[in-house]
Amino acid sequence: MPPINDDLEGARIMVKLDDLLYARRMTLTDLSERVGLTLANLSILKTGKAKAIRFSTLAAICRELECQPSDLLSYRIEDA
Repeated sequence: MPPINDDLEGARIMVKLDDLLYARRMTLTDLSERVGLTLANLSILKTGKAKAIRFSTLAAICRELECQPSDLLSYRIEDA
C-alpha cells in the first residue's frame, strides 16, 4: 500500500453553501431550522472554516437543498 500523503498544503475543500442557498432563495437561518443545526455551526461551514463535517449533517443539508454532496463540496489544488 502506498504511503498516505499527509501534506495537504495547497489543497482545499471548497464549500459552495452560499451559492446553493442563493439558488434556492433560502437563508442560512431557514436551513438551520430545517436541519436542526445551530446558525453558528452552519456559518462556520459556509465560510470554509470547518475542519470536518458529519455524514449525517451532510445528508441533512443535501436533503433540504435537494442536492448531491458534490454540489456542496469541491476539491481544489491551489498553485504554490
